[in-house]
Order: sequence, then C-alpha cells, then structure tokens
Amino acid sequence: MSRRVVVTGLGVVTSLGCEVAEFWDRICAGKSGVGPIGRFDCSDFKVRFAGEIKDYNLQDHLEIAAKDIKRFDRFVQFAMGAASKAIRQSGIDFRTGDPFRNGVLVGSGIGGLQEIEQQHAELFDRGPSRVSPFMIPKLMVNAASGNISVHWQLKGPNSAVATACASATNAIGDAFRLIQHDMADVMVTGGSEAAITPMGLSGFSRMAALSTRNEEPERASRPWDRDRDGFVMAEGAGILVLEEYERAKNRGAHIIAEIIGYGMSADGSHMTAPDPEGRGAARAMQAAIRDAKINPDDIDYVNAHGTSTPLGDKAETVAIKTVFGEHSKRIFVSSIKSQLGHLLGASGGVEVVASSLALQNQVAPPTINLDNPDEDCDLDYVPHEARPTEIRRILKNSFGFGGHNACLVLSRAT
Repeated sequence: MSRRVVVTGLGVVTSLGCEVAEFWDRICAGKSGVGPIGRFDCSDFKVRFAGEIKDYNLQDHLEIAAKDIKRFDRFVQFAMGAASKAIRQSGIDFRTGDPFRNGVLVGSGIGGLQEIEQQHAELFDRGPSRVSPFMIPKLMVNAASGNISVHWQLKGPNSAVATACASATNAIGDAFRLIQHDMADVMVTGGSEAAITPMGLSGFSRMAALSTRNEEPERASRPWDRDRDGFVMAEGAGILVLEEYERAKNRGAHIIAEIIGYGMSADGSHMTAPDPEGRGAARAMQAAIRDAKINPDDIDYVNAHGTSTPLGDKAETVAIKTVFGEHSKRIFVSSIKSQLGHLLGASGGVEVVASSLALQNQVAPPTINLDNPDEDCDLDYVPHEARPTEIRRILKNSFGFGGHNACLVLSRAT
C-alpha cells in the first residue's frame, strides 16, 4: 500500500518571527534575523552573533502551566510552540478519533545543550545533590517528540531523529513513510534546536566553521558568495502536520502541499567535510526524485542546504549539476539560511515550511547577501529578491555532519 501524504499545518519559531505569515512576509522581503547575541556575555568569543530568538515565552503560543515549562529545555519549548501553531492551522482535534493513528517524529541535532551546561555547572559548583532530577528528560534528543506526544495525547508512532543538520528532513521523510505505508494517519513532524549557548558557540567556532563577520552580522550568511567565510548559528523550530490525503480531503482540510518523494544517503568520506564531488548528495537527490516517480526536469526549484561554507556550497552546486544536467541552468536554487542563519538539526523543518509556502504562494524565496558570486557557483540562486514564478515541484536538500544526506520532493497541492 502506498498512500498520498499532504501537509495540512505549519508552525515556526524563528528569529524572523513565530507566526507563519510574519515569517513568510519577512522571508519574501529579504529580511535578516541575524544579530548580536544577547542571552549571555560573549565579549571574549571570536564569534559574537547568531540567529537568536529574542524574548521567547512559550505561554504566548500555547496554553500551558509555568511549572510544566520549567521541565522543558529551550529546544523543547521551541518545538512545543511551533507544534501548537501547526496543529491549530491543521484544524485537527486530537481529542476525537483513534489516538493510536496519530504520531510524532521530531529531529534535533544536539538536543538539550542548555540543560547540559547548566547542570554541569551545578555538579561542579554545588555538588551532585544539586543536579536537577529533571535533567535527563530535559536534555534527551527525543524530549521534543515525547512532550508533544504527551501534551496532545498522540499515541501512534513516536520517534526522534539525530542526523546532525539533516535531522528535521530525515524526520519529515520518515513521518511521510509511516503515513504512506498505513502505520499512521497523521504525523506531527519537523525539527527543533537551541544550541546558541557558550559551549555550542565556542565548539563550532573552534572548528573554524562559523563566519566571523562581527561588524556586520546581518551580512555574514552569504551562500555561494565569493566572500563567504562560514555559517551563522541559529535556533528555532519548524513543525508540520502531515496527513493522509483522503482523510484530509474528507474532512475539508486546507491542503498546503503534498510530499511525493524521499531519498537519503551517506557520503562515507569525512565526519565534517562534504564529498567535494557531491556524490552522496547527488545520490540522495536522485533517490528522492525516483521515489516521487518524476523526472529531474519536473523540478522547478531547489530549496538548498546552502550553508555559506566554502566547501559545502561548491559541493552542493556540483551535486545539483550532476543530477539535473542542462536543466540545472533553468531551475531556481536558493537558501533561506542567508536570512535566518543555520538552525542545525531544525533547519530542514523551517525550510520545508518555507518550501510549502513557496508552492502555495508561487514565489521562490531569495538568497540575500549574494553580492559577488563564486565563479564555481554559477546557478540561478535567486539573488537579493524573491521571485514570483510558476513552481510545480520542489526538491529540498539537507546535509549533515557525519555525511548524512536527506532530500524531499514536494508538489503543489491538487
């Protein structure tokens, strides 16, 4: 059995807004959500900016007791807030029907890093008796999936994915498979991350992975630009409600987009650097297109991984050319990481939300800060301004440390 799977709900928590309409308007306007870090003193750090979410309060987005929020790490709070928006938009009332047909699958690359740091300090400053009894359930990578399941009483498949920066896209793909093969009717899925902490920032900085453009942070994330010098850390969540097509149609749901293909692969060559020939990435793209039962020429737009790293952007460009050949000159490719920064394990969730909105609104989001294109990166990256255009199908790419590659194909709702 192979059932159709559609998107009926979207939710985001990002530095460009926590309401989907606001987020999309700012994406299309080419706004940047990157700026100086304010949550902790980073004056001694080499990198002092990120795509940080300011003044986030889960109670602004979800009716929940303050005592319960204290049991959630920041990445779980983001996931819960985004899930509440997606579920509300879907119009599904989880208090009715069979709860064993409703599931959750949310990815995170790192999980509760803030909780780890805080409890580590408690252990060494005040002793083992001062470590919080909530530490373990707060820091677990599956804490987002688990808490969403508990809050909305979703008793079907419940899992979590940790494949670095491919986590959310893998999670959405795996959720797609569960519905496709009749193991669930509805899945709440996506990704969440909150790694802008002293340890997270210093760790990625010490890897020389981050941009050091402290004087102009909003211009630091510049995929495919000759002057790019690394990615920009960001935080947030992107959550979707996926639903079996006939179920959604019968209840009169608004169908935003359809997921029609999923592919994944591994580079198998290096823990942090991509295959320079993009062979693993190309294989995942080809697998997703083949799974969708379409031809490469049927793709109109690629929502790229596009991290603004010297090696990654070139490798993705090579992979796109490998997959699409001459058609690569005709498709649009862009990266909203130019505006948000890189949400690590949550990036695919937010970017699949953006891809769904691109299909709904027939607009390709821009790549901002692309002022001096790298001569080795010569595709149409939709520089500076969003582009209204016909978009029938989108390929979404996500690649992660460890050589993880995950790709989805989305189609316009019909």
